[in-house]
Amino acid sequence: MRYQKLPSSLYVRNRKAFADAMENKGLALFFSNDIYPTSADGTLPFKQASDAFYLSGVDQEETILLLFPDAHNPADREILFSLETSKELAIWHGAKLTKEEATEQTGVQNIQWLTAFDSTLHRLMAEAETLYLNDNQHTRANSPVETREMRENNRIRAKYPNHTICRSAPILHKIRSRKSDDEIVQMQRACDITKAGFDRVLQFVKPGVMEYEIEAEFMHEFLRRGSRGFAYTPIIGSGFNACVLHYIENQSECKDGDVILMDVGAEYGNYAADMTRCIPVSGKFTARQKAVYNAVYSVMQDAIKLLKPGVSLHEYHKEVGELMTKQLLDLKLIDNHDVEKQNLAWPAYKKYFMHGTSHFIGLDVHDVGLWNEPIQEGNVFTVEPGIYIREENLGIRLENNIVIKKDGFIDLMGHIPLEVEEIEEAMNR
Repeated sequence: MRYQKLPSSLYVRNRKAFADAMENKGLALFFSNDIYPTSADGTLPFKQASDAFYLSGVDQEETILLLFPDAHNPADREILFSLETSKELAIWHGAKLTKEEATEQTGVQNIQWLTAFDSTLHRLMAEAETLYLNDNQHTRANSPVETREMRENNRIRAKYPNHTICRSAPILHKIRSRKSDDEIVQMQRACDITKAGFDRVLQFVKPGVMEYEIEAEFMHEFLRRGSRGFAYTPIIGSGFNACVLHYIENQSECKDGDVILMDVGAEYGNYAADMTRCIPVSGKFTARQKAVYNAVYSVMQDAIKLLKPGVSLHEYHKEVGELMTKQLLDLKLIDNHDVEKQNLAWPAYKKYFMHGTSHFIGLDVHDVGLWNEPIQEGNVFTVEPGIYIREENLGIRLENNIVIKKDGFIDLMGHIPLEVEEIEEAMNR
C-alpha cells in the first residue's frame, strides 16, 4: 500500500461507537464498492466505500463487514468476509489480504472468506431481530448507477422480509462527522501534499501555459508523494472560466492579465484535502484584482472565527452573507438600494457569491455530517467564500480546511501561501 495506514485501534473504536448506537439484537452489514467497468476489459480505479473503510480500514474490493453486538457467541459479534487469495490471483492481480493480515489491519478477530457469507448470515439472522442496512443518504447524493450496496441490500431484504429494517446512515453521519486525532493526522498529510503541488505550480505558471498543464503539475507532485491523485475532479479555470463554479474541462490557455482559480486537493489514505487558490498569470495582481481578492480574504478570515462549537450552521451562513454584503458594497458591485429591496430567500450578495461557505470534509470531499445540529468539536469544515464577476472575467475563491476545537480551531492549510503578497513573492522568487 502506498500510503501510511492508520492504527487498527481507530477502527475498533469506530465499530464500538456504531455498535453502541444500535438497537438490541441488531445486525448491521457494510459492503465494499464494486470495481466499475468502462469498456472492453477496462475498469476504473477502485475506490473503497467510505463507510466500509471507516469501520474496517480495509481498502480492498469484495469485502463485507458484519456487526452483531448482541450475538450469543462472542465470535459472531464482528465478522469480516474477504476475497480468498490464491497463487493465480497473486500472479495476475497481486495477493489479497490473508486472514492474519486482515485481523492486523482491522482488529476484527473473526475473518471468513466471502464464500461463507450467505450461510453465516442465514445462521445469524435466526438470532437477530433488526437488520441495519446502509445506503447513501448524503443530501447531494445522486446514484443513477446501481452500487454493490444497493444490489446486496435489495437481495437481503427480499430474503428476510419479516425482519425490521433500520438505517445505518444516521448513526454514521453522527459518528463520522467528529474526526479523531488519527484522522486529523491523515487529513494533514493530504493537505501537506496539496501544498507541495501548489508550491510547484507557483513556480510553473506564466502566460501561455494551458490549464491542463497546471493540472499535470499538481498530479505529478501528488503521485510522487504517495497520494493516488486528486481527491475530486480538479478545477483549473483562468479568466472567465473562473466564474463557472464547476468548470472541469481545464482546456484553455492562461493569458497575461488573467487570474487562475485552482480548486484542487490531494487524496491520502482515502482522506481528502480541498483547497482553492487564485493566482495572477503574470505573477502580479492588478489593483482591481487585488481589491476583490482581499475582499474575499477578509470574509474568509472572519468566517473562520465564526466556526465554534454550539453555533448553528444556518446562522453561520447567514452571518457570512452579511460579511460578504459589506465587502460587495465597498467594491461597488451592489448598492444600498439593492440591499434594501433584496429578497431574503435570495439576498443581493448572491448575485456575486451564489454558493455556500462551508461543508464537512473527511473521507469524502463533501463529507457526511449533521447539518441541523450545532457545530461540535472535532468537526472539520472547508471555508470557501468567493466573488465571481462575470462581466470582468474575474472569479476569486479562497478555501482552507478547518478543524473545530473546544477553544479555537486548527487550520490544516495555514502553511499554504494565501495572502496577495505571499502569492506574488512566491511566483516571482
